[in-house]
Amino acid sequence: MLAKGRKASGRGEAVAANYAFGPLEDDVIIKHRLLTRTTTTRGEPPLKKLQKKFTSLFVELDKNDDNFADCDKLAKAFLQELNTFEIPLLKSKAVVDANLRDKQFYEILIVVHLYDSLCIYELPSLLDEKEIAITLS
Repeated sequence: MLAKGRKASGRGEAVAANYAFGPLEDDVIIKHRLLTRTTTTRGEPPLKKLQKKFTSLFVELDKNDDNFADCDKLAKAFLQELNTFEIPLLKSKAVVDANLRDKQFYEILIVVHLYDSLCIYELPSLLDEKEIAITLS
């Protein structure tokens, strides 16, 4: 039984997809989430933390002193932070790619379903034509 106020789509009716955000707003939302994501750090956005590590490394490099140990330590910290920043991005990219593959698969299924529905719709008229042809011969 259907809930009050809802209409089930019948045969041949297209169901419109309702999305909270349009494709134009997606890029803005993704950039905002990337810049403000705090799930991997303790309160500080990952991009800001990465920028601080990068800046501290190159400030130390510009001192022109014999501070190879400090530079090595800062370079390792920067690379570790870069790796920490990159892993969630790779995971997000994998999810987006999987969603795109699913979307393409479902679009193909929709086309196949529409074609099958069209064939089923035309089948009775074709059968009637065949019966007429058989009775005439």
